[in-house]
Amino acid sequence: MPSPRPWTVVRSEPLQDCVIFRVSRTLARSPRTGDVHSFHQIRAGDWVNVVPVTGEGELVLVRQYRHGCRRLTLEIPGGMIDPGETPDSAAARELVEETGYRADRLESLGWLNPNPALFDNRLHLFLAPGAAPVAEIRNDAGTEETSVELVPVTEIERMIADGRIHHALVIAALFRWRIHAERARG
Repeated sequence: MPSPRPWTVVRSEPLQDCVIFRVSRTLARSPRTGDVHSFHQIRAGDWVNVVPVTGEGELVLVRQYRHGCRRLTLEIPGGMIDPGETPDSAAARELVEETGYRADRLESLGWLNPNPALFDNRLHLFLAPGAAPVAEIRNDAGTEETSVELVPVTEIERMIADGRIHHALVIAALFRWRIHAERARG
């Protein structure tokens, strides 16, 4: 069976600007059949997620209300990268803003595409070892209200398994962190 090939874009048009993302429709030609089909794409800026671990072996988690699912979630800190900001600078900023914690350093855990069927952006992942409280939480935007929960690292798998942590990108970041830790142990 031949390998799939890229499609040819015939035309792309913007449909909606929703401030934090834009929706467009693209007409693309199939390389196999030559038929033209319509696809929608969500164009968004890159994001960061941070896995902050304290010197005591606790994960610094954020509890916040999410409008998409209309419920409180338990997540790692993260957010959008501002224009002109590097992913590591955004990770350090989001960590302090959402938790009041800072780490001695950030280690890249790579990047993920949140959903390649729809999104064009990347989620950059970072480990923040030795995270410690240095400031108050800054929920300045008026659109977020967060609180911090410290959870022993040994409890994370159980919290994912029982649904207390259910955000797919958070689980993916925690899995990347686990792979990173296993490789570091050798």
